[in-house]
Amino acid sequence: MNITESMLDTLREKVSATMSPKRFRHTAEVEKMAEYLGGLYAPQHIPRLRAAALLHDITKEYTTELQLKICAERDIPLDADAVFAPKTLHARTAAALIPEQYPEFADGVIISSVRWHTTGRADMSICERIIYLADYIDMSRTFEDCVRLREYFMSARPEELGEEERMKHLTKTLIMSFDMTVQGLLSDRLPISRDTVEARNSLIRELMAEG
Repeated sequence: MNITESMLDTLREKVSATMSPKRFRHTAEVEKMAEYLGGLYAPQHIPRLRAAALLHDITKEYTTELQLKICAERDIPLDADAVFAPKTLHARTAAALIPEQYPEFADGVIISSVRWHTTGRADMSICERIIYLADYIDMSRTFEDCVRLREYFMSARPEELGEEERMKHLTKTLIMSFDMTVQGLLSDRLPISRDTVEARNSLIRELMAEG
């Protein structure tokens, strides 16, 4: 898929018109972070990553009722935990609406990166990992866990690491992020997505296998 700078500029304008200024500021920062992380880990996918970043929150400001309606109308399966974790619904609905509202970006890499950017999943692709992390540590984030994770990732100066160490650092950062997420959900007595647990365990197995 050939995504041009002009296509991204047009997409940015369209997306910004559908969001509050605060949500778009976050979206724009995620695009910047996705481009940076893409340069480290998947330079061949940078245009896709930037598009996924711009699209990842297109339904974030929808009501829970509308999110559930979109899922029902499109036969998007929801387990019991998803229903009681409305903050994760927008990943499903955004991914579902990309082919309808932004058909020129209906690319498998983009859609899967958007779909899994909140919960993660087992055996995440490199682009799914990048969008998940970009959303967690973009420069608009001021929440304590986000700041701590951003500082942890950046403090290793990943651009100066060798390829193997750089990839291992990404894995460790993602595990740390999932640990933070799980701890926060436990503190708030909220359901923990099975996908999140499987994502964390999958990454830990990866790290253990690497030795």
